[in-house]
Amino acid sequence: MKLLSVSADAKTIKGEKLGYLTGVMYFAPADLSGYEVCPMRSAGCSAACLGWNAGRANIIKRGDITNTIRDSRAAKTQWYFEDRAAFMVALIKEIEALVRKAKRQGLTPVVRLNGSSDIPWERVPVNGADNIMALFPAITFYDYTKRHNRRELPHNYSLTYSLAEDNDARAAKAYRNGMNVAAVFFDVPATFRLGDTLVPVIDGDASDLRFRDPNGVVVGLKAKGDAKKDASGFVRANA
Repeated sequence: MKLLSVSADAKTIKGEKLGYLTGVMYFAPADLSGYEVCPMRSAGCSAACLGWNAGRANIIKRGDITNTIRDSRAAKTQWYFEDRAAFMVALIKEIEALVRKAKRQGLTPVVRLNGSSDIPWERVPVNGADNIMALFPAITFYDYTKRHNRRELPHNYSLTYSLAEDNDARAAKAYRNGMNVAAVFFDVPATFRLGDTLVPVIDGDASDLRFRDPNGVVVGLKAKGDAKKDASGFVRANA
């Protein structure tokens, strides 16, 4: 079972032009595998989740009752929860393979483990190390999260807080604590107000490489897939 998708979508492919080869791991989001992987999710982000409701994961071919991409993501999630040791061994091997591939292509490998989940990987021990970041100290790991209080992160793990329709106060707190905040918009504005602060907005669709973003910004993402029809407030209409 393949765990990492390598430059498998238009956004991560953009990173190659900037010198990076990105490996992303997609689980079945929310509790769709039978295990909850997004404990702070909102109704709006669940309905719009790109890991389930966009791209190949949203395609049901004529005559099919399931989607093989969704099936694979559910199986990966179940493997992680039901045989963690074997799963982590496989993940280590795939990251090692990503490093070799990046070297062949003259690129820098980077890893995003929460492509469609929100697991605190800094708390998942592996092979006697505190976390997988400690096993690959030269590799940058990055993720989005709705857990505003994730602190004491490994030096090579970068997090961006995700705004939903119901967590404005937590997003403002995360911003005050030094995190950038990502928000989905129908039309991306130039500025956005977080609490009492008017914050500049950058184009988050230019690449997926959030660890390259300047500090103190809102990462503006254009609504995609089912999010284009959002009426929950998850997708913001204006600043």
